[in-house]
Amino acid sequence: MSKVDLLFKNANVLTLDSKNHRAGSVAVSEGRIVGIWKEKEPSKSELEITAQTDVVDLRGATLIPGFIDTHNHILAYGQMKNQLNCGTPPNRTINDIVEIIREKAKEIPAGEWIQGYGYDDTLLLEKRHITRKDLDQAAPHHPVYITHTSGHLAAVNSLALQIGGLTDTISDPQGGHYGRDEKGRLNGVLYESAAMQPVMNQMPKLTVDDMVNALGEAAKDYVAQGITTNSDAAIFGKDDFEAHLKAAEKGVNPMRTQLLIMHHLLRKGGMFEGYSAAELDREIRERSGGMARLDSAKLFQDGSIQGLTGALRQPYYQNPDVTGGLIHPQEAFNEEVADLHQRGFRIATHGNGDRAIGSIVEAYEYALSKHPRGDHRHRIEHVQTATSEDLAKMRELGIAGSFFINHVYYWGDRHEKIFLGPERARRISPLAEAIKFNLLFTLHSDCPITPISPLFSVWAAVNRLKKDGSILGPEQRIDVIAALKAMTIYGAQLNFAESVLGSIEIGKQADFAVLEADPTAIHPEEIKDVSILATYIAGQPVYGHEAIKTS
Repeated sequence: MSKVDLLFKNANVLTLDSKNHRAGSVAVSEGRIVGIWKEKEPSKSELEITAQTDVVDLRGATLIPGFIDTHNHILAYGQMKNQLNCGTPPNRTINDIVEIIREKAKEIPAGEWIQGYGYDDTLLLEKRHITRKDLDQAAPHHPVYITHTSGHLAAVNSLALQIGGLTDTISDPQGGHYGRDEKGRLNGVLYESAAMQPVMNQMPKLTVDDMVNALGEAAKDYVAQGITTNSDAAIFGKDDFEAHLKAAEKGVNPMRTQLLIMHHLLRKGGMFEGYSAAELDREIRERSGGMARLDSAKLFQDGSIQGLTGALRQPYYQNPDVTGGLIHPQEAFNEEVADLHQRGFRIATHGNGDRAIGSIVEAYEYALSKHPRGDHRHRIEHVQTATSEDLAKMRELGIAGSFFINHVYYWGDRHEKIFLGPERARRISPLAEAIKFNLLFTLHSDCPITPISPLFSVWAAVNRLKKDGSILGPEQRIDVIAALKAMTIYGAQLNFAESVLGSIEIGKQADFAVLEADPTAIHPEEIKDVSILATYIAGQPVYGHEAIKTS
């Protein structure tokens, strides 16, 4: 007879195990699943209920494994909560954005930075980027920095350019470039991190404690969406690294955390110079109380298709003279990847354009040929325009894909009309082909690029609806169970954690989300609107528990 700490009864349990079993009740002891029964309530002879047992009557609600988001930027999201929303909606014109910046400038002393996020040149009435002239009108005495919706561009004013040391005579950096007007002068648009960095380096830095607090506020939103394991897809420096470990160790962020460490920190002169993957993972686990782990070494090999910086094999649809560019020269990229691979790192590389995806595959193949290693699970991030040949090669080499499926809804219309054209647009995020090639794949939000919602990503994968309600590439739709698994057990596999997470099976960690409705039993277009009622990590409630107990 088992003594249990937590019992769910009268549940609709989607185990998402290999057989997709369903059940009616689940018992937990010391943070792990110890019993699963088809019946709505297990026999009293099979377990010991004490005064300390938390019995939760789900009244037919659906219990599933906790969601695993394998690629987002939770710290950036937490920091952006205090910045100006320059997105569309609510802003329709550049003047709308100018006005909110002007109002902010009235509230703070001259010289203080004004930061905003989310402007989208393709949705603004003017159909152009914000420039330094626009921002100078709004706040000539405050440095202004506004990020593009893609996260790969920024618009700044003249004072920010001056503070960053950027003049009209500056040359474009490797992996980025500066926007210029018809006379060759800087127009304030900065393309990719290499161009953005000189200004970012001069912006006020949050303290580690500020970052911990930001992570705590962001985590509240994440667990409210049923997320129990989360991956921050770019740790850039010492302070954000320290903040993550502190937030995990203190329970400020209750989720299990995966950290993708930017490659420059692993190079000679970087804070983790000479570390092996095992050594870095051990340090992260020990200092976080076991709640954080090393995920990958992270690189970028192109930018954003929305920003025309994604590296394509064929030109952009409305910009036939533009194909985007690779961040790293191939030979140097191959050697850096090989070095990281030899040191035991799993490698995750951002690749939106098909030329970048091909380049990443080449680098991984080079590393594997020099230093053969089984079950490496190297990753490609976003995989937006992968061809059938790219996917076949990924499968051959054992490369996994983390797909930014939300592109279909948020930018599908403009991929068709502006960026890629109808033929290429209809096969962005080709999930049905990923299944055909038996590729390990996951879905992700890339929050704050799109809102954090695993069920929205599931909805997008199943329906492939654009904003106008039409379907983009119906042949690439996948079924609900496959989409749910891409946010649960496949995420656990990507994280090398499938033996302990990702499905409801005896012996696994008791990480759960409780859903108002069964995603497999409703109209597919309703999936994104299903409410998350509660979230549990290691059998402990982190969201909604009291509400479902008293409902």
